[in-house]
Amino acid sequence: MAITTGKIVYKIYRALTYGISPLMRLHLRWRRIRGREHPLRWSERLGRPSEPRPAGRLIWFHAVSLGEGLAAIPVIKCCLERRPDVTVLMTTSTVSAFEVIKERLPSNVIYQFAPLDIPYSMDAFLQYWRPNAVMLMESELWPNLIMGAARNGIALALLNGRISTKSFRNWSYPVILPLIKLMLSKFSLILPLSTIQGIQFQLLQAPPHIISYTGDLKFAITDFDNSVGVKRSLTEFQAQLSHRKVWMASSIHKGEDEVFIRAHKLLKQKHPDLVTIIVPRKPHLGQDITLRLQEEGIPVALRSRGDNLTEEMSIYVVDTLGIIREKCQCVHDLGELRDFYRLMPIAVVGASFLLGSTGHNISEAAAAGCAVLTGHHVGHFSHMVAEMQNVNPLSVLQVSHEELVDAVNELFVNAEILEVRRLAARQAYHALSCGIVEKLWKKLHYHIFMKSVGTEDEHGARS
Repeated sequence: MAITTGKIVYKIYRALTYGISPLMRLHLRWRRIRGREHPLRWSERLGRPSEPRPAGRLIWFHAVSLGEGLAAIPVIKCCLERRPDVTVLMTTSTVSAFEVIKERLPSNVIYQFAPLDIPYSMDAFLQYWRPNAVMLMESELWPNLIMGAARNGIALALLNGRISTKSFRNWSYPVILPLIKLMLSKFSLILPLSTIQGIQFQLLQAPPHIISYTGDLKFAITDFDNSVGVKRSLTEFQAQLSHRKVWMASSIHKGEDEVFIRAHKLLKQKHPDLVTIIVPRKPHLGQDITLRLQEEGIPVALRSRGDNLTEEMSIYVVDTLGIIREKCQCVHDLGELRDFYRLMPIAVVGASFLLGSTGHNISEAAAAGCAVLTGHHVGHFSHMVAEMQNVNPLSVLQVSHEELVDAVNELFVNAEILEVRRLAARQAYHALSCGIVEKLWKKLHYHIFMKSVGTEDEHGARS
């Protein structure tokens, strides 16, 4: 009965998305004019390819944005290593993800923008590329994509699968639940972000036998090499930090800047040689912070301007993450954040201090050997915090904004505690990152490659 109801709900969804297709195409063109879509390749979002499909088996990996896309790269590399006979097609939805990931993917991966989940675009995409299997990252549960793949006999896997609290509540409504049950029934494999997420998928009536936990792929994201110019820039910056107390507030969101500026002012009273590194998630927030501090008469260095950190400056704002430009050596992509972590003894990861925040990836700071602090509002990253604390309780310290100053000050004045926390974070990261891709590959090999892609010595592509 639920499956029948789900089919009815899907037909309504398909009819609605078909009806709004002209508006979606107009909206896409408007986004292109505003610079939010790629100026040359925006039509790929309508299912129009820019490259030919090679003969043979093809696996489609799809991630919406940068974090999910980076988490997919270790799996893609593993698939190509184990199955060189298979072509990999990678798609993402955002321009920022495209600009970064295209430099990180193996050269033999085809990279396109993902089609909109409207019937014409999705059907055209599937008919052209004819994938043998689709690997969706995290929360990309789009009805036309999933049902179109199933209709064409294409195997589906969900990697690092997660459902936010809001989405879980929405999917659980009696009218919508039959649709999500129908969609999840089309998957051959669901590898959830955590065991708690696995339970949520079961509550949404995903078949239990297809759910298996292998670890969080964000722990498997490997280091990236930066250009010579970037490395020189960071080396020069490191020299400017010598003999000063330094800590970093990373990935902060609007509203949290107040928390960290207040903390900086209080810490500066205790440590006159203090340097606070502020790394906003959005570059424009860094410029807003700089302007406000200058209006207060506080000297501040802004990375996008190429400012040097002089002795009288105690705040350095990194407003360059996620920006790709060629004209200025000081502007780089999100790989730069990892290099900053390597320079920092203390990292406070933001998007976690205000009610309703959803947290950010703390594994990068842990991998770099920082003493890792974060707030209590970490959303779906709560599993990452819990897993690291289970390995070593000292690996991550969660504090409120009222406790932040005392926590950072303790690390400044007690070198032994600082070193213990740095070591604990690094150990927890290595313990959790070990073998994730290998475990995941074994699941993919059995559930997807053996059953839907075929063995390496079998020939022929999907017709």
